[in-house]
Amino acid sequence: MSAPRPPQLAVAQPRVPRWVLWLPVLLLVLDLIAEAVVPDAVAAGFLLTALPVVAAFSYGPVLTAATTGGSLMLQVLLALRAGHINEQHHVWVYIATLLSGAMGTALSWQRTRQNRNLLQARTVAETLQRTVLRPVPERAGGLRVAGLYRPAQAGVLVGGDLYEVCDTRFGVRVLLGDVRGKGLGAVRTVADVLGAFRAAAHDTPGLVELADQLDRAVLRDAAERGDDELFVTAVLLQYRSGTDCVEIVNRGHTTPLLLADGTIAPVACADELPLGLGHLGPDDESVKPTTVALPPGHTVLLYTDGVSEARDTTGAFYPLAPRLAALDSTAPDRVVSFLAQDVHRYAGLLADDLAVLALTPQPGPAG
Repeated sequence: MSAPRPPQLAVAQPRVPRWVLWLPVLLLVLDLIAEAVVPDAVAAGFLLTALPVVAAFSYGPVLTAATTGGSLMLQVLLALRAGHINEQHHVWVYIATLLSGAMGTALSWQRTRQNRNLLQARTVAETLQRTVLRPVPERAGGLRVAGLYRPAQAGVLVGGDLYEVCDTRFGVRVLLGDVRGKGLGAVRTVADVLGAFRAAAHDTPGLVELADQLDRAVLRDAAERGDDELFVTAVLLQYRSGTDCVEIVNRGHTTPLLLADGTIAPVACADELPLGLGHLGPDDESVKPTTVALPPGHTVLLYTDGVSEARDTTGAFYPLAPRLAALDSTAPDRVVSFLAQDVHRYAGLLADDLAVLALTPQPGPAG
């Protein structure tokens, strides 16, 4: 399931539940039934005193004010029918209805104003989040790409997982990672790492050098925050159009999978330290990217532990490879679409953020 092209932002306005919309009507019907069933009761119209306040939770200030006028008119008609229009307690009911209407109209105006401010805040937040985590392109260089991102926390667009696909002069470069921690601190790290990757991916010749730059960026971020335990697990991939292989550098992340001809095979990569912890490794260690054959029809799958550590009601982990083996296609969109539905059915509620990228060479000229 490929991520859609960036749409025009259309944040849904907060909606009043349908049953709340019917409360004023229900109160009005109850009052009229009481008047019809007990015609001698002089208190039937008293129920309408609360109608403007009830309407304030359902309608705007104009309709709430109109409801106040309608309630007052109906109270006068009911009192006139009973012959008690001028009695003192009825006069006080009229006054109470007017006061209720004034308060209800003010309440409705304030609720509408708060909803408008909330809508504006949501729009700004969504714009910022989409700027941090951009939609996955359907095609980059000579690769077909499909992606899935699903934060565990409802109501947010960006969690602690990250991804990016950049078409550079060195080929298509891909980053997928997972930040240690959650909340706003993790989102800040996501933004910092993605910003560093987008800048360095176009100017850094080697994939290992690119990973080292990201490692230093995370280390600086950790020093600024005073967090010695900040790190990011990540896998970086590079594909040059016209070749039949990809280069992969794995910095402490989950093992990529290679899907081909009904087989699912893990990609054996050197197990390196996560970004931000590279200084803890030996200084003289010579690291090279892992080269993996990727002809057309083969798909490499990158994913975060939100997939592999999803659990069912018995606590069993999601069996990623066996579930994928049942697919009759390795097309990226088919793989990602399957995982989007299957992981949700298997785990119900996700315990962690989830990110998936599936990439396969596209025959024909790159575009």
